[in-house]
Amino acid sequence: MRKRLTVATLTAAATLSAVSAYAQVGSPFIHDPSTIVECDGKYYTFGTGGGGLISADGWTWESGAVRPGGGAAPDAMKIGDRYLVAYSATGGGLGGGHAGRILTMWNKTLDPNSPDFEYTEAVEVAHSLPDEDCDAIDVGLFLDPNTGRLWCTYGTYYGNIRQVELDPMTGFRVEGNEAIDIAIDCEATTMIYRDGWYYLLGTHGSCCDGANSTYTIYVGRSRSVNGPFYDNVGRTMLEGGGKKVISSERRRIGPGHFGRFVIQDGIEKMSFHFEADLDQSGRSVLAIRPLLWVDGWPVAGEPLLKGSYEIESQRNGYALEAMVDFVRTQGGMGGASRNASGQAVVKVESQKLEDVQDSWPQGTVKAMCNYYVDRPWQRWTITPVPEAGGYLGGPYYKITISGTDRALTANALAEVEVAPAFTGAPNQLWRIDQLTDGNYRIMPKEVPGHPDCNYALIAIGDVTPTLAKFDFNSDNSKWKFRLYDPQN
Repeated sequence: MRKRLTVATLTAAATLSAVSAYAQVGSPFIHDPSTIVECDGKYYTFGTGGGGLISADGWTWESGAVRPGGGAAPDAMKIGDRYLVAYSATGGGLGGGHAGRILTMWNKTLDPNSPDFEYTEAVEVAHSLPDEDCDAIDVGLFLDPNTGRLWCTYGTYYGNIRQVELDPMTGFRVEGNEAIDIAIDCEATTMIYRDGWYYLLGTHGSCCDGANSTYTIYVGRSRSVNGPFYDNVGRTMLEGGGKKVISSERRRIGPGHFGRFVIQDGIEKMSFHFEADLDQSGRSVLAIRPLLWVDGWPVAGEPLLKGSYEIESQRNGYALEAMVDFVRTQGGMGGASRNASGQAVVKVESQKLEDVQDSWPQGTVKAMCNYYVDRPWQRWTITPVPEAGGYLGGPYYKITISGTDRALTANALAEVEVAPAFTGAPNQLWRIDQLTDGNYRIMPKEVPGHPDCNYALIAIGDVTPTLAKFDFNSDNSKWKFRLYDPQN
């Protein structure tokens, strides 16, 4: 039986070189990154030591973000038309003890070149003493979408994780609010909300030891913003519980400092750092993955790796293909009676590209959907195009018939076709986002004559793919990538 694997099973088959191609590009070097924030069309994240990274597209990152105060492990968020930035001064044993302070400050913009760029004076909202069972470090900000209340979590492995309430108008600590303990055995905490649940994300394991770090991101959840936060087997995070979200992968070690970025309904990203990327001098690097939701739990998605795939519509399971003449292949009915007669069982070879491509039209052909029957016109090679840039968490891809240069293309009628060659034009570049349910959205970088449409690949009928508005609630908008493995 020929094997077709879903993207979820690619891990064991992926090569190191393929994995390396899916790190953020530019100079994505940062430790303890804050949640990514968008400001005036650019993306920002801040890190330990002051400063941070800026990206115009979410894929290529360079230094340049500005945050005064130094210190460690900041967080950032937009509230109204302003940006709240929090960070810790000392703490975590950085000054020889556990004394530390959490501070907040505001800015009208994160763009250091804007005339409106000016931070307010930082104010203390929490602190810890040298002999206290909590370190005031690793701040996380959370604005409750149900109540509008603002919460701050902080702490490290040296003691408890604590939560205090801040005023969302001033960033100050709410007067009289007492810190409560919500977790142990973790650090770099933050909170998010989804579908009636409050989630507490924290990082277990050791940090700051490069390739020897054991950082791993875990999560618990509660119906209350104040906990208790339970994991998937009923342990609370005050008992050291937590369900894994992501751990080290191949040559990237020690994921920590979770951040969530919601693009739109059904499309979310998670940011974090790897303590050491062994392909980038073992440095700490920014990482971005699709954020999936499985049985009510956040799970890290996989980067889509270069390979040969069937592209399958979630609508009815039909496969995307180039519209060419069907060519029959060998392989008759091999029933049990023939096996019983002693006839040898032999491998039937798949139809090869050279068997059929001479009969294909030389020019552009339409794209359609049909039953998958393992034919060359149904096999697509997905390849990142580094020079084309990218989007939040991913590069643009070209999608070609495997073994050829025939490229999936968006045309001026907002339809999809297969052109005879890949030219690198924007209408042949594809953004591929993994959705929160594990399926994918496929979107051209540009549709000729429709500059502001943001169309995606849609199965408008059983056999008819086209380009239209993406709708997460419709299976017409969703696709699967099944790895074509000709060795099995």
